[in-house]
Amino acid sequence: MNHGFDPDDPAFVANPYPVYEQLREHAPVLYDESTEHWLVSRYADVNAMLRDRRFGRTYLHAATHATMGHPDPPPSHAPFWHLINHGILDMEPPDHTRVRRLVSKAFTPRMVEAMREPVQRLMDAAIEGVRGVGEFDLIPTIAEPLPVSVIAELLGIPDGDRQLLRPWSADICRMYELHPTEDDASAAVSASIEFSDYLRVLSRHRRIHPEADLISEMAVVVDEGDRLTEDELVGTCVLLLNAGHEATVNVTGNGWWTLFRHPEALARLRADPQLVPRAIEELMRWDTPLQMFERWVLEDVDINGQAVPRGAELGLLFGSANRDPAVFDRPDELLLDREPNPHVTFGAGIHFCLGAPLARLELETSFRTLLRELPRLELVEEPTWKPNYIIRGLESLRVRP
Repeated sequence: MNHGFDPDDPAFVANPYPVYEQLREHAPVLYDESTEHWLVSRYADVNAMLRDRRFGRTYLHAATHATMGHPDPPPSHAPFWHLINHGILDMEPPDHTRVRRLVSKAFTPRMVEAMREPVQRLMDAAIEGVRGVGEFDLIPTIAEPLPVSVIAELLGIPDGDRQLLRPWSADICRMYELHPTEDDASAAVSASIEFSDYLRVLSRHRRIHPEADLISEMAVVVDEGDRLTEDELVGTCVLLLNAGHEATVNVTGNGWWTLFRHPEALARLRADPQLVPRAIEELMRWDTPLQMFERWVLEDVDINGQAVPRGAELGLLFGSANRDPAVFDRPDELLLDREPNPHVTFGAGIHFCLGAPLARLELETSFRTLLRELPRLELVEEPTWKPNYIIRGLESLRVRP
């Protein structure tokens, strides 16, 4: 019995939270045959699994596919996996430790802070593009262009090439859903090849002719004799785009849909813009953009009294952890000034989101500017959800100023 967990059901995708409540109470560690995941739904367990090195984003640092009981990926998928395995999200120590240290030396707080003016400029331009129109879709006009433009600016992608980034990111992320089709895989492989080839050419040029951007910084950074390989630099750039694009788009869309359903909270936020930073944290907790995060079990373990074998895959339910009443008072209520708010939306442990400060800067700028410049923004029609479960967001969000 899966207690209603059905990521292929549009009704579940639209509102998974009642099912999560049942899982937390009756089956906090549950094997789901349809997805072949052990579902982990309580905050304490999810938080612990994210920090415990017996659970990895990969197992290839410690075992082979065969010894873990899994088939090799099809050879046709190799370009996708080569790219993904060279990003820090899918690395484990010692490689993860070395690469994250090098990337962190380039992707500094000073560099993020220097993005404040460009982020505001990009947001102001997006607002001007919708000013005076009768109604518009918030997703393609505001939510999607901003994070892609910000990452492009940060990396130093030339203006004429920036339209390539969003399609590449969207196609690569098709492989992160639970049941990718062969069409999904083919699109992801093609995008991986094209994006990798593009970044190799650009990074080689920047290594010789550096500019004031992150690609240049990562191309020349050296620490204790270590430097990023070209594959690692490319994998990191792609990860920054994918993570920064998909999650931020969905926090924006899901967040505004949440506010429209809570008019008192929206009115309070309009009256007190100082609430925006804490409101962003609460919106990320209340309707989490990344519902499930996966981990491999590297040795036989006991989780909450349940034996889970080596080679199994965990589905850490971030959306459930963020509604756990053991941690959050009145978890199903939207409390814009919730404090403390230890949500796991950005992860935890060594894989805590490297781009979290940039994401917060973007989201605060976006929400604050919309609240100020379009103070009567209202919903036109109830939106529908995309069929995706893991990276969960709206098809559209039609509004009028």
